[in-house]
Amino acid sequence: MAKSPIRVSGTGNNVYTLELNNKSCSCGKWQTYTWPCSNVLAVCRKNGSRTDTYVLEIYSRQTYRRTYQANFHPVLSENFWRDVPSNLTFYPPNMKKERDRKQGKRFQGEMDYRHPNSPPRCGRCRMPGPSNV
Repeated sequence: MAKSPIRVSGTGNNVYTLELNNKSCSCGKWQTYTWPCSNVLAVCRKNGSRTDTYVLEIYSRQTYRRTYQANFHPVLSENFWRDVPSNLTFYPPNMKKERDRKQGKRFQGEMDYRHPNSPPRCGRCRMPGPSNV
């Protein structure tokens, strides 16, 4: 268990439950970001244990070094680029038109049904009477 310190603003003093074997904390940050939260760091500092044992392998120094150990060749300046003929014409790709979105079906309520004795209403002005349009 870890207890957050009381801050000047009066917040803090929260109690968090840590499960170091499952790599989880009740604050939820460790599970969300897959990186040890401040509660884990505080417990490791107090216990004298290493924090890098709780960090995923993809964030390790060895993985970082392996990522960038390959040779990267810079892009040559424009003087070395090949000339492209200026008479080339590019057309947009032949794409099919997307179908319109299908109208969703919703459950009809009592407001959707007209009372059988009510007079018909105009579709344009909604006043009682037949629609002549």
